[in-house]
Amino acid sequence: RDRAYAGVGVGDGVMGGPERLTMAIRESLLIMAALVAVASCAGVPPSVVNMRVYKPNGAMKYGSSRGLDLAGNGRLRGGGKMKVAFLTAGGLAPCLSSSIGYLIEIYNDLDPSIELIGYVDGYKGLLKGESIKVTPEIRHLAPVFVNSGGSPIGNSRVKLTNIKDCVKRGLVKEGEDPQKVAADQLVKDGVTVLHTIGGDDTNTAAADLAAYLKKNNYQLTVVGLPKTIDNDVYPIKQSLGAQTAAQQGAVFFENIVNEHSANPRMLIVHEVMGRHSGWLTAATAKTYRERLVSRNYVPGFGLKEKCKDVHAVYVPEMDLDVDAEAARLKKIMDEVGNVNVFISEGAGTDEIIKRMEAAGQTVPRDAFGHAKLDAVNAGKFFSEQLGQRMNAEKTLVQKSGYFARSAAPNDEDRALIKRCCFKAVESAMLGVGGVVGQDEDTPNLELRSIEFERIAGGKPFCVSEGWFRDMLREIGQPYTPGKGAHGEEGDKHVQHVSFEEELRKKLAAAGKA
Repeated sequence: RDRAYAGVGVGDGVMGGPERLTMAIRESLLIMAALVAVASCAGVPPSVVNMRVYKPNGAMKYGSSRGLDLAGNGRLRGGGKMKVAFLTAGGLAPCLSSSIGYLIEIYNDLDPSIELIGYVDGYKGLLKGESIKVTPEIRHLAPVFVNSGGSPIGNSRVKLTNIKDCVKRGLVKEGEDPQKVAADQLVKDGVTVLHTIGGDDTNTAAADLAAYLKKNNYQLTVVGLPKTIDNDVYPIKQSLGAQTAAQQGAVFFENIVNEHSANPRMLIVHEVMGRHSGWLTAATAKTYRERLVSRNYVPGFGLKEKCKDVHAVYVPEMDLDVDAEAARLKKIMDEVGNVNVFISEGAGTDEIIKRMEAAGQTVPRDAFGHAKLDAVNAGKFFSEQLGQRMNAEKTLVQKSGYFARSAAPNDEDRALIKRCCFKAVESAMLGVGGVVGQDEDTPNLELRSIEFERIAGGKPFCVSEGWFRDMLREIGQPYTPGKGAHGEEGDKHVQHVSFEEELRKKLAAAGKA
């Protein structure tokens, strides 16, 4: 009665393969956008454009379950001009560049007139008013970003509420409030949507900015994407880039492990990033061991799988009896001739920091007050403690963190990043702020824009996960969960719901609305 509906279907059998199919989908979006424009000219309010791609079995592959409000000409439904800004912050992860690439592609497909900019070096660029405009040429090259590591616009560690640090670094003047300076810059630039790609600190800082601007009658929608290779953000099941980091950490150790042949009774400690969570260390060890079984060996002439296997995995969520572990590993050293240990950089850090401070040493900290883990050096500490007890002739500590976090995302991560970016754009168009991710507090791990007040860092790794306990059992390491360790099964939320059941639920919800 008051709306015009139009649908365009594209078959799976489009000739030309995936590239042609992608082009066909884009052409369909243009047709739908044109139909919306025609409807608007005819006096029908711009309706909801639903972008959905379905698998042959009827299940949604990716897309919008609610729809995107379009009014054309880069404007919001309320009539205001739309301007989108991107900002990456914190440490690197294999998702930053890819996220920006997908966001540019999606916005450009929806409406090429929407203005896009990127703030240089995270919050530093926002405070200094330094940004780069996404030109038509850059939009055309967006796929290059998708397959790149690092961040094309740069990162920095800046906490807007740490006024003293911001003044010291010359980001604001004495007497200025960094939060107000950042908010004023967003207003000056005319930004209506801000996409922050970072950890919990990055996204909650952006939420504070949005709340501040709202009090001053300026509407800013902030939609964040969860970047952290530690996979430790509440209540998000899987953060972007973490799966790639685990894979790259495994690749890193595939070379390092050969050092065991450089010296008799060698202890190799592979230190993996992870301040509060041992997920990355555990996942890296699991991935490495999965890759290990596909290798060829000549045990009769020294090339043995046992020499390259993982013999211990230490994470912050488990208690570590150094004497007992040293005794267990000494037996392996005596039998195999070397020992390989995977350890989280955050394992045992509280004890190490206490020892350092008791000895009169100052522990350096970042702008957020976190102890700099390079200075704490858990790998070095445990290599010394274990090495002495197992009579190692030589110890080698190698850190894969920078190698892993700077990689381009793998196929698995790119698929998740793309889904999250579609949802991020949808949320932005609907004016729904939050951090996009699979919500662990929903029955089916719903991909949604999660409320900022529910976002927090420091989520521990669930050491009771079946795959982790199986791995410990296989390598002969006792299962010793620490006090207060996260013990719930990580897959408890996974429930398979049929397409028909999901459709019925949505139709019922729509009827009530």
